[in-house]
Amino acid sequence: MKKEIHPNYEKSIVECACGNKWETKSSISSIKVELCSACHPFFTGRQKLIDTAGRVDKFRARVTAAKESRDQLDSKKVKKMERAAAKSKEEADSK
Repeated sequence: MKKEIHPNYEKSIVECACGNKWETKSSISSIKVELCSACHPFFTGRQKLIDTAGRVDKFRARVTAAKESRDQLDSKKVKKMERAAAKSKEEADSK
């Protein structure tokens, strides 16, 4: 092997978001992960929601805003139809 072209392979600490830590070997001295075998639903058998950067909240806000917008459009359509029905009724009464 050529010298000084390969990274140093040394002990490394892996730290999970749940607080679990373990030691392994890597070219990186410290590794941070979001999930590990101690907290992953596949291994634990229980569901856990991990919200990274508020993505779930952003999605729920977007869905709520879309529903409100749709409701406003529906109410406008209903009012427009009521006005058209009233106008056609006036025209029918005047004949």
